[in-house]
Amino acid sequence: MATGYLEILRARHALRLLTGTLVGRLPNATAAIALVLFVRAEGGTYSLAGALAAVYGVANAVGQPVLGRLVDLYGQPRVQLPAAVAAALAMTLFAFRGTDPLPLAYAAVAAAGLFTPPLEGGLRALWPSVLAREEQVHTAYAMDAIAQEVMFTVGPLLVTLCVSVWDERAALLVLNLLGVLGALSVVVSPPSRAWRSAPREAHWLGALRSPGLLALLAAFLFVGIALGSITVASVSYADGHGGDAVYGWLMAGLGLGALAGGTVYGARRWAGAPERRLRVLTALLAVCYLPLMLMPGAVAMVLLSVVSGVFLAPCIACAFIIVDRHAPSGTVTEAFSWLVTTFTVGASVGTGLAGPVVQAGGALWGFALPGAAGAVSLLVLLATGRVLAAPARGGVVAASSENDPNRAVEPRFSSGDRA
Repeated sequence: MATGYLEILRARHALRLLTGTLVGRLPNATAAIALVLFVRAEGGTYSLAGALAAVYGVANAVGQPVLGRLVDLYGQPRVQLPAAVAAALAMTLFAFRGTDPLPLAYAAVAAAGLFTPPLEGGLRALWPSVLAREEQVHTAYAMDAIAQEVMFTVGPLLVTLCVSVWDERAALLVLNLLGVLGALSVVVSPPSRAWRSAPREAHWLGALRSPGLLALLAAFLFVGIALGSITVASVSYADGHGGDAVYGWLMAGLGLGALAGGTVYGARRWAGAPERRLRVLTALLAVCYLPLMLMPGAVAMVLLSVVSGVFLAPCIACAFIIVDRHAPSGTVTEAFSWLVTTFTVGASVGTGLAGPVVQAGGALWGFALPGAAGAVSLLVLLATGRVLAAPARGGVVAASSENDPNRAVEPRFSSGDRA
């Protein structure tokens, strides 16, 4: 099982790029958890915590595709590192000023989300220039999703560790410092400095002119809603079953389940179209969210959180391949950034929606949201099945002199259109 992964990690620069990207993404990956804990420590309500997390997510959603397009146009170092520094400075301001006055708190959190660098999309754009074969790139996508789950497993524990050793403010500061260091490690690497996007025909819609990509994004919006709602519901559950430590383990269990599922998924090659496979994976993901509504004791609940995460990483890894099949040439970073954006928006909507739901009806109603959102995601995939069908000229992932893996059919647009 480990042979394919080890082969990728032995490739030159691969381990550095993967590690730097994961560390650089820690502030974004743990933002919802860190914000909820910080606001609660400041005496704020669940609704305020959810609202600030939602503002962060929406701002992040706006910034990711914009910064992704800038990366496609100007390269990674000129965009990624300045954005990481700006995001860290904004979150530092929020950490020291707190929630009073509220307008400043919202502005600082929004700026932190807006300037979050698109490291995730940037890494996927770099894989074809680092790896030699198409199947290696597909395996790298799966390994990428697995590594993210390691981060989502370790991240909540790191937040709770910082809170235990220092306090909630220190957690925000440490995570954002690590984020800057991770981005720096990536952008000074030779693959990042040498990477250039393929030539692209300017169009104001950019990657969004692909109908297949739009269908995928619509489905993943609801996957994000499911994950975001679990974050707030778990806080409410943990308050009655052991506090912050239990909350950290619930989030870590979710990541651990995804890690296990992604490891098995990425260890083999799958036959058939990834679009059909994604429908099956999404259905299984929705079903595995339902047992969370049982809300047993803390140990059993952690085990259920592991089960609920098993199909998350396989869904994400499968979506990466579909993005490659549908993204127009020259928009690789932007296309992946749109997937990140949609997922983040969904998580933010889920967080913002779960706050009032939990406050009104308790954790049980909060845990009802993930299964419902997963079911809606499946319905979207079923309804857009024909749109998601593979392009006539397949988007073969392969290394090229342009470092762009996409070979998808270009949707029709006037060559006179310009961004």
